[in-house]
Amino acid sequence: MFCTAINCIDGRVQLPVIHHLRDHYGVDYVDMITEPGPVLVLTDEKKIQQADSIIHRVGLSIKVHKTKLIAIVAHYNCLANPVHKAQQLIQLKDSVKVVRENFLNAHILGLWVNKHRVVDEITHMKGMRNGRK
Repeated sequence: MFCTAINCIDGRVQLPVIHHLRDHYGVDYVDMITEPGPVLVLTDEKKIQQADSIIHRVGLSIKVHKTKLIAIVAHYNCLANPVHKAQQLIQLKDSVKVVRENFLNAHILGLWVNKHRVVDEITHMKGMRNGRK
């Protein structure tokens, strides 16, 4: 079973996210869509082409691997998005909403990777069918 992660290109956060998703959601494989500072990209109107590219790649993962779980990742000390954790968490929650608008039937997680490389689940949005949770 596959899931999809929208993650930063920062190599420090790749394995913690993969392990978290495998351990907590029983997936075998994680389709990793990487982008520098993805929560900034998904929420900044000036980066619409990059955001569209992310959404397109998630769509491919869903189509080809039938993923039903999408994780969006923000992390400590992101060089592409050098704002405080509080701002990144706002962006993370807004990113979950953006992805939700595009993939109504997916379960979407917002994940924070802290300075110790520990993954915390910040938001959960369960898949919706016919406009209902």
